[in-house]
Amino acid sequence: MTENTPVIVLVRPQLGENIGKAARAMLNFGLTEMRLVTPRDGWPNPSAGPAASGADVVLEKAQVFESLAEAVADCSHVYATTVRKRGVTKPVVTPEEAAREIHTASQTTASRSAYVFGPERSGLETEDVALARAILTVPINPEFASLNLAQAVILCAYEWSKHADLAQPTAEDLLPPAPQQELEGLIGHFERMLEEKNYFWPETRAEANRLTLRNLLTKPGWNHLEVRTLRGVLSTLEKEKRPRG
Repeated sequence: MTENTPVIVLVRPQLGENIGKAARAMLNFGLTEMRLVTPRDGWPNPSAGPAASGADVVLEKAQVFESLAEAVADCSHVYATTVRKRGVTKPVVTPEEAAREIHTASQTTASRSAYVFGPERSGLETEDVALARAILTVPINPEFASLNLAQAVILCAYEWSKHADLAQPTAEDLLPPAPQQELEGLIGHFERMLEEKNYFWPETRAEANRLTLRNLLTKPGWNHLEVRTLRGVLSTLEKEKRPRG
């Protein structure tokens, strides 16, 4: 991550659990810098650690400030997250638009950016929003606009992560398809067992049934572990049932 990675600012957060959950949401998408403005129950908070589920690096580095102005003093691009404008005239952007602006700014200047989130119950006050350059709001069901703090953080972090160089964790875990020889062994195993049960009867349908079976077993692109597992299942079914004990 670069030094222009945005910071997450929690203004007057009320519960340690919510701070921990926000930290977890941040670290999932590569954000590690959390700033707290006068947390209600002080800091550090023993309830934050368990809720962070391993995102300890975020909590350990968290800084505490007496005012929002101090918390964002080094930030040129400040986004106040709120569902209402609260009487303040500001540009209004979505998380996607904010992420794009932050990414663009980080490529051209050394300025910092911040996402600002208000208390769980009431959200940001008008004075808090007035400090921001823009209002960030999420298109949401007007009849149920009820995001919790961690959900709001994860929406912003996810959109920002699309512009960051984060790896897809599952891409390297995928195994290549099994060699054709292994697949042929699986098909043959199925055919041998089914022949014993007269599956390919009558003879007039045998060829069509064998072709359908082949198409069914070749479609998924089994890897060698999956082929071995299926072979093991078939071998187990072939064995005579033995009494337990």
